[in-house]
Amino acid sequence: MVDLDKTMKTGIHPTYYKNASIVCACGAKIEAGSTVESTQIELCSKCHPFYTGKQKIVDTARRVEKFKARAEQKSDTKADHKAKTEKKAIRAKKKADKKAKAEN
Repeated sequence: MVDLDKTMKTGIHPTYYKNASIVCACGAKIEAGSTVESTQIELCSKCHPFYTGKQKIVDTARRVEKFKARAEQKSDTKADHKAKTEKKAIRAKKKADKKAKAEN
């Protein structure tokens, strides 16, 4: 078996930390080997939706809120349009009834 420490060139490789700490936003701490001593992450296997089955939205630019606001405006517009068309239909029916009465 070859000893890698003896075969690797010295001075060109980054420092390797065998017990580097990885801290998730949910508070979970994981130790793993890395060239960076400590890292912070947003999602881990304990809080990721794929593993937990729960929906979690990570929204840093308010994209979800903006989308919901636009969708709400569109639904309001559709409701207004529907109300207007219903009013037009009622008016047309009244007009037709008046014409029918006038002819009789």
